[in-house]
Amino acid sequence: MQSFRWGKLMKVLLSINPEHVANIFSGLKTYEFRRKVFARKDVTTVVVYCTMPIGKIVGEFDIDCIIEKRPDNLWEETSSGSGISKQFFDSYFEGREIGYALKIGEVRAYEAYVDPSDILDNFTPPQSYMYMNHDRLKNSDTRQLELAW
Repeated sequence: MQSFRWGKLMKVLLSINPEHVANIFSGLKTYEFRRKVFARKDVTTVVVYCTMPIGKIVGEFDIDCIIEKRPDNLWEETSSGSGISKQFFDSYFEGREIGYALKIGEVRAYEAYVDPSDILDNFTPPQSYMYMNHDRLKNSDTRQLELAW
């Protein structure tokens, strides 16, 4: 059974569609784009929730750095690892003064996908992001979840 590990620094859960998830774990996509980022500065890892039809937590990746720039400058710097078209990028950031790119560091795909409802109370896929802190955990089967505090 897949262990879901928690470290001392903060993790966030991001909802990412299956095409982008595949590109992240294949290494084609080395930047994950966001319209807004986390207020907390201790976020080091993204837990990847693959949206429907998968609907599971499928792995995680470390954040190498976060780039904050005007969208045209952001595209110029990140396009080679974007895993998306310029048209998609422009549409995503339309009307935005600032865009963010999470530079993807080490990627860890889980051997077995995790149903988020099995480990998180009242799970609803986040529109933007969700902090993965101990308070959100269900008191459930510890074989499903391993805490490494």
